[in-house]
This record gives sequence, C-alpha cells and structure tokens, in this order.
Amino acid sequence: MKKILLGGLFLLSILSFQKVSAQVRVNVNVNIGSQPNWGPSGYDYVEYYYLPDIESYYYVPTRQFIYLSGGNWVFSAGLPPMYRSYNLYSGYKVVINRPKAYLYHPSYKVKYAGYKGNRSQSVIKYGKAPKYKKSNGHSSGKQKRGNNGRGAALNNN
Repeated sequence: MKKILLGGLFLLSILSFQKVSAQVRVNVNVNIGSQPNWGPSGYDYVEYYYLPDIESYYYVPTRQFIYLSGGNWVFSAGLPPMYRSYNLYSGYKVVINRPKAYLYHPSYKVKYAGYKGNRSQSVIKYGKAPKYKKSNGHSSGKQKRGNNGRGAALNNN
C-alpha cells in the first residue's frame, strides 16, 4: 500500500512540473460602419443580406448586389434593372453570415419565402441604439447645434 501511495505521489509530482501552455484566441468581427442605412438594426456584423422580395443578395464588404440573370450570378453596384424602384428601406432583409451565401440560393429561397411582402423590420437609419449614431453618417436628427442654431461657431482659444 505504501508503494502505491509513494508511486502515486511521485507521478503527481512529475505531472505538476510539466509546462502547461494555453492559447486563447479571440476573434471579434464588427462592421457597423459599413452596413447600409437600409440594413436591419440590431446586428454588429453582417456579411450578406438576402432580399426575399426580389430574390437577390447584398454583399456588405464590397457594397454589391448579387442577383441571377440568365443562369449566372451578376455582381452590381445597383439593384437588378427590373427592381430599380424597389424600396430597400421597407423590404425585409435576412442576415446571412456564410461565405458566398448566394450559392445556397435554392435553400434560402424556400426557407425565407414567408418573408416576402413583410414590412415589419426596423432599419439602421431609424435605429435608436447608440452604436448607430456615429456609423456611416447616421443621425437621429436631434444633434445640438452650436451658436444658437446659426451654423458653426468658431472657437479662437
């Protein structure tokens, strides 16, 4: 019994002197400032928006719309020609954080078909959260003006 106890203590002492190394990786993605005013509020990071009404995508990092035309994906700074009059502020946007989300279009088309015509989503432009006040030129319209509302006041200090 004494040998087992001494052997256990010896093993424990060897293990306690082993160098322990730990790696901690923290990865935080935030792209509030690059999201468009018409994007849905409440998201710190967005890669793609899927627009069920027009079955198109918007890629936030490059600010491009992606849509099918003649069986090919088209990347454009503007909406597809047939949807140029579409109101991005009122249409529903689904946030998708998956690389090349448009490649999974058949799945998203079915999954989010129920959101077509949904106009209940709050957008960044009208968001009340402080994180949106300084991003992308967004404002609540309630900023105080210096010089009693007569434009910029010069400070000669």
